[in-house]
Order: sequence, then structure tokens, then C-alpha cells
Amino acid sequence: MPENLLKGKKGIITGALDENSIAWQTALKAKEQGAEFVLTNAPIAMRMGAIKDLAAACDTIIIPADATSVEDIENLYDEAKEYLGGNFDFLLHSIGMSPNVRKGKAYGDLNYEWVQKSYDVSAVSFHKMLQVAEKKDILNEWASVVGLSYIAAQRAFPFYSDMSEAKAILESIARNYGLRYGKLRKVRVNTISQSPTKTTAGSGIGGFDDFFDFADVASPLGNASAESCAEYIVSLFSDFTRMVTMQNLFHDGGYSSSGITQELIDIFVEKSKK
Repeated sequence: MPENLLKGKKGIITGALDENSIAWQTALKAKEQGAEFVLTNAPIAMRMGAIKDLAAACDTIIIPADATSVEDIENLYDEAKEYLGGNFDFLLHSIGMSPNVRKGKAYGDLNYEWVQKSYDVSAVSFHKMLQVAEKKDILNEWASVVGLSYIAAQRAFPFYSDMSEAKAILESIARNYGLRYGKLRKVRVNTISQSPTKTTAGSGIGGFDDFFDFADVASPLGNASAESCAEYIVSLFSDFTRMVTMQNLFHDGGYSSSGITQELIDIFVEKSKK
């Protein structure tokens, strides 16, 4: 990758929990490419992870914030602007959580209060971050905002439950706010639909390991790693992708466009012989 793609750019990276997370890898790559940024996560998530180690490695600070709270987001933006010395050129929304998935609730037996929590944390928080940014006029022209999605927003996966709807809402917000913010400030808003990735959140989904292996075989390039996704995010933060907005971009080794592969057929045939 070329050097200093993000030199002079400032921003906020949310959701880094540990070295397995896409946000963590994005912070490292953004630092390599010359960006200045602050890190943020919900206080409860900060107690679970090692974000202080990441902040030290990136020579930056952590500003705790609950992304479902408008007041917290306002405070986050104010403190980040003061620390960075100016408005922002990029935001990464890497936030998602479903109590129903965590508790193993079947799709036909959802707790609806938890459903609303899933939507608020995983999707509506994206709108809140964008709306507060607009009202504060805190994003520079040609700034880039990226949210992390998953193919279950568009296709049915039995294990993804109400997170499927949450990701669909997230992608819709990216399109609608991309239209609005592009007209207002030439701000770009996109989502990335990433391969199944062995993050702390992903690994907590029942049957994840089996599906990870399936997707790896079904993808002509194999599953994309958290590190390679981070590199893709950096490219979206850069000036090389100025005319890309309102898109859901698949970063999945070709999985989203594959019907079946010979490797999958071979596995099925071998199993049928037993």
C-alpha cells in the first residue's frame, strides 16, 4: 500500500476491543498511513478489552462514549476536536450487539425489548453519529464515514437473528445520509460487508466456526481477514475514493457473488459416500 495515504487527516475510530477486531486493525493501519485520531468505545466494552494498549501504540487518547446517547456523542466530538485541533476527515462506526443472539434466543422467540436494543446499538447509533456531526458541522468537506455491515442484511442466515435487520437498517442509513451529506458537505457515507471474521463479537455467534469454514471454501479468494478489511477501510478514508458514496461494498473474497464452488461439491460428494 502507498505510504501516507492519510497524512494530515483526523478522525474517530469506534469499537476497538482487542487485536482481533477490525477497528483495532484499522487504528494500526491508519496510524501507519499518517492519520491522527482518537479511540472511543462504550465504558462497559472498555472494561472487557485492551484498548489502552492500542491507544499507547497509536499515541492517542481514549474518550469513553455510549453511541446510543446523543449527549455522549456530542461530548465525544467536542473532546476529540479539542484534542485533534480541528474538524474530522473520517469516522469509523464499528459497533454491533444483539442480546437475543448473545442469549441464544430463537428467531421465533425474540425478546422485543432486546430487539430494540439491537437496533439502537447496531444501527440507530450510526444515524445519531451522523446527525450530531451534521448539527455540529464537525466533518470537513470530502470526509469519509464508514460503517461495518454483513451480508445477512440482504440474505437469510439462520444464526444471525435480529442482527440481520439491524444491519439492513445500517445500510439504509448509509444510503439516505449519504445522499443528504453529499449534498451538504460532499461527505461520503458507505458500509462494508465483511467476510465472517474471528472477532470477539463474531465468535460469540452459535455455529460461527462451521460457517467460517463454509464461507472460506465458498469464496474464491477465501475469507478476508480483519487486517485486510482495515486496509480497505483506510482506502475509503483516503482521497483515492472521493467519488464512492452511498454504497454497501462487499469485502468477502468473492463470497457474495459465488453460487457454489467445486470445493463445496467435493465435500458434499465425499460426505455422501460415507
